[in-house]
Amino acid sequence: MPPLKYEFIAEDLRRRIADGEFGPGEALPSSSDLCEQWDVSRATAIKAMETLRADGLALPHQGRGFTVTETPLARPAGGRRSGTARTSGGRPFRRLGTPELLVPPSHIAEALALPAGAAALYRSRLVLAEDGGPLSYVVAWFPPDIAERCPRLSAAGPIAEGTTHYVRRETGREPVRGTDVTTVRLATELEAGHLGVERPTAVAVMLHTAYDRDDGALVCEEGVTPSSRWAVTDDYAMTR
Repeated sequence: MPPLKYEFIAEDLRRRIADGEFGPGEALPSSSDLCEQWDVSRATAIKAMETLRADGLALPHQGRGFTVTETPLARPAGGRRSGTARTSGGRPFRRLGTPELLVPPSHIAEALALPAGAAALYRSRLVLAEDGGPLSYVVAWFPPDIAERCPRLSAAGPIAEGTTHYVRRETGREPVRGTDVTTVRLATELEAGHLGVERPTAVAVMLHTAYDRDDGALVCEEGVTPSSRWAVTDDYAMTR
């Protein structure tokens, strides 16, 4: 199914934000401007802006339209079901270190279908809780073909539009299926340091892998959350 007009508009604005045309805190084109530029209805223009808002890229202001968000958001690993938005589970985060090509652990290599000894692009971030403390330490691994075609993944700074949109824009590949596996173990020394906890500390580990329509792995993320910060709520209807 071809993209709808509002999706074309939202994608154009994502690219322009990524290219630095609109910086953090700067005003985005008004709905009137978008209507004139794209020859669309006001409803279509507003839907495009609401799409950017759901992505965590734009903030609405009463009487002033939308501005580019000043604080990029990131989500803990997993829970990327269709229809979910970065703003619903996204939180402020800190990018850790500099991305680099490394040989991943065996379970990551298996999830990415990499041959033994093959390197993947390693990126890590610390997702913050509402009190500003560490919530989850997340390591993302991108297969080498994705890393090669998406050079901004190797940069130290955050990607405002989000890696999913960026990878789709550069490669034409997007996630259509995700697998989440949750396990429990003790934190490693590195994980405990980033999370600000003492060892031994139990952590919940979410291993999330996203696949494209050809079942090719796009990314594998491992999110580590201290037991004191971990909670899962499932609210559902019950019938006889």
